[in-house]
Amino acid sequence: MNAIEVSGLVKTFGGKTVVDHVSMSVATGEIAGFLGPNGSGKTTTIRMMCGLLTPDAGSGSVLGFDLATESLKIKREVGYMTQKFSFYEDLSIEENLMFVARLYGLKPAGEHVARTLEDLGLASRREQLAGKLSGGWKQRLALAACTMHNPKLLLLDEPTAGVDPKARREFWDEIHRLAARGLTVLVSTHYMDEAERCHRIHYISYGKLLASGTVEDVVRDAGLHTYVVDGEGLSDIAAELRAREGIDQVASFGAQLHVVGRDREQLEEVLRPYRQRPGLTIEEGETSLEDVFIQFMSASKDNMS
Repeated sequence: MNAIEVSGLVKTFGGKTVVDHVSMSVATGEIAGFLGPNGSGKTTTIRMMCGLLTPDAGSGSVLGFDLATESLKIKREVGYMTQKFSFYEDLSIEENLMFVARLYGLKPAGEHVARTLEDLGLASRREQLAGKLSGGWKQRLALAACTMHNPKLLLLDEPTAGVDPKARREFWDEIHRLAARGLTVLVSTHYMDEAERCHRIHYISYGKLLASGTVEDVVRDAGLHTYVVDGEGLSDIAAELRAREGIDQVASFGAQLHVVGRDREQLEEVLRPYRQRPGLTIEEGETSLEDVFIQFMSASKDNMS
């Protein structure tokens, strides 16, 4: 049985369709990435899955519970980490966790808090005020709070925004440790390196789910071709290429240009004159997940306009 199995989810606000017939499945024990630009409907979809919002249409189950009739049961089995830090900043780490333990009715609360403090490496900072924590430690506190009741599903809404690379890596190491113990994770992110650490990804743009699969599947199915241009005068070349038909993307990566399009023969035709220029080298490269991400964004229509 899949941990998440939803079909045709729809949610509208003020006459605007924010989530437009989204269907998705996430296997038990899987780390699933949820990608998409700001305003694409990721948060709204996550809130419907954890029972905080009622879909206007569609159906499904989360952890075997019906989305429409058993939302309270879903809430008890889910840990939801919101995008915005949502704990009491004038309480200590330990006091915040004690409050959460009592909300969940965990008994004895003190034992649950002590175990969680040790498990997430927070014991030495237990008396520190939440408001004085750095972004990485706030993130760790939030993760501790939403896993203390041993949920079966963890929903993370852009959990590493504004966190330094070291804290991000430590956070993901912890997520993989939890998943290895059987926890299912759905995480929304803008970071391509984080998406590549997921077992499968789902890409949503302006309310519509455009792709699902492993990173390799999504990149392959996008049907893009990438060429790498190396040499001098690349800023002028980039401007020229952006004006040519058949070129979908031109992006600078250090001292190189990545040129992306859907038609390999057309790309070759456009790039052929540049191969004759002294000092320029042009080679076919690998299409990245970021290339696919940008392509999806370019082809999508803003549903709020």
